[in-house]
Amino acid sequence: MAIPSELKYTEEHEWVRMDGDIAIVGVTDHAQEELSDVVFVELPELEREVEEKEQMAVVESVKAASDIYAPVSGTIIEVNVALEEEPGLVNEDPYGEGWLFKIRVSDMEIVEGLLTADDYEEHIG
Repeated sequence: MAIPSELKYTEEHEWVRMDGDIAIVGVTDHAQEELSDVVFVELPELEREVEEKEQMAVVESVKAASDIYAPVSGTIIEVNVALEEEPGLVNEDPYGEGWLFKIRVSDMEIVEGLLTADDYEEHIG
């Protein structure tokens, strides 16, 4: 199971890759394994203002539906429209082509409070 060291993580199994003040967000390898085959992804609306830990998207698999929470506060600036046609990208490439959405971060201090790869590995232990 992959846990890239350059990313930040949440206890709810989202990952965050920072690019300046933009947070690229997806679900972790651990989460996609637990979900199994992803069949549908409900993405948030563009320009939506979100607060940290707000429920904002849903990933559905053959086993269950899982809520996705905003790991940081900010504005949704982009969603991965490829997931509408190919939701399985979440399983195939969770840290790459399977990303979910991008948030322009309004409070960078929240990013500092996210889990490191080591913290996340211990969390899923």
